[in-house]
Parts: sequence; C-alpha cells; structure tokens
Amino acid sequence: MPTPPTYSVPGPALWEALGWTPSAEQRHQFEALQQELLRWNARVNLTRLLEREDFWIAQILDSLWPLQDELRTPNAPRRCIDVGTGGGFPGLAVAIALPGAQLTLVDSVGRKTAAVLAMAEAIGLKERVRIRTERVELTGRDRGCRGQFDLAMARAVAAAPVVAEYLVPLLQPQGEALLYRGRWDQTDQRELEQALLALKARIRFQEGRELPAGKGMRHQFRLQPTAPCPKAYPRAIGLPAKLPLGSTPS
Repeated sequence: MPTPPTYSVPGPALWEALGWTPSAEQRHQFEALQQELLRWNARVNLTRLLEREDFWIAQILDSLWPLQDELRTPNAPRRCIDVGTGGGFPGLAVAIALPGAQLTLVDSVGRKTAAVLAMAEAIGLKERVRIRTERVELTGRDRGCRGQFDLAMARAVAAAPVVAEYLVPLLQPQGEALLYRGRWDQTDQRELEQALLALKARIRFQEGRELPAGKGMRHQFRLQPTAPCPKAYPRAIGLPAKLPLGSTPS
C-alpha cells in the first residue's frame, strides 16, 4: 500500500497541497518561526497551534493558500497589512513567502505585538515587518495607513461585515482585502454583501477548500473598492463589532 502523505513536517506533501514550493531559505525561515513561536508561547499565550499538522497546516498552509496569485510574483513590491495578527498569522508567513512585500502587523495587545516583533527580528524579517499596537479602528483613520495598502488581511478576527469595515478603509484604489473565513452560509453572504454597499466595495472573488488532514473547511473572500470608502468608516472603537453593518441600518 502507498504511504499516506504526512503533513507533520514541511515536506513535499505540504507544498504540493499548497501548490507552491519555498526556497531553501524560506523553508529555514518557516522552521525558525515555529521554534520562535514555541519559545515565545511559553511566556505569552499566543496560540495552541504550535506543532506538527497544527502548525504546518492550520498556520502555514492556511495562511498562504489564498495567495496563489501573489505567490506567482513573490518579489513584486507590495504594501500588506495584517489586522488582528495575534501570534503573527497570517502576516509573518506572508512576509516569508513574499520577499518583495512590506508588512504591517496590527494588534491591540501589547504583549502579543512585542512577541511578534521579536520573532520577526529573530528570523530575519526586521527590515520588512512593522508593528502597530492599537485598535484597528484607529489604524483605519491614520493618514499613514488609510488608503495605503495593496493587500489588507484578517484571519479569525470577527464576523465578516466587521472585518470588512476594518479592512476596506485601508485599501488603495486598486487594492484588495482578503478575508479568511471558516464556515459560511447564505446568511453570512447576504450580511457581507449588505455591509459592502455601505463601504463602497464588492466581492471580486470567493473560494472554498478543505484543508488536508481533517483540518476543516476554509473560505477566502477578495474585496475590491468600487469608490472611495466613506469617511464615516471605520466607526469609533467598538462600534463595528457592536453594530455590524450587514445586520443593522448604517
């Protein structure tokens, strides 16, 4: 019988599932990131997804699978932002995979951003990774961030309409927001589409796939501006989550 594929190490099965093969230097950086995450997680509770398939599928592959277009031109200059980065995902994985990109990672929890900055420095990403310790509602109103990014991402942060309100104001006119989602249904779709009407954006592309090794169903949504985002968004701290655009009058 053929040997079943293993995803507990960064071997051929993992990269085949992703549809992309990293360089030797990038593989070393991914492995170094895992070791740094293990070290820092003992001091700061960053994530439970640390080892074997939990790390290589639920962190690395799950961070990168929506980026098939970007992975074809990894050295292209891009300004990317990861909102609610937590333990550094997807931002640090994207920084490794796209050496031409400049990454801004945002989280409101200082102990997490301090750990993520230290990990970025340890694996050689210091020159391309910037950390902001603040609520994203503030990021979206900062002149240095609003309307500045080619790609704005958020993974496991909040409901889709809330995430859209966080990300769309950060996009330059030709930029895209990438929403990472798990389960998805028609109600979710309707609420996101309704929120995008207020934000002057649309869904350009959506896709679902099953992760290997039983790690579950994932969806990606690519959002594009259709006009400048109204100045009212993002609303004040806490309001996007308390009164999501897709389910209440805006």
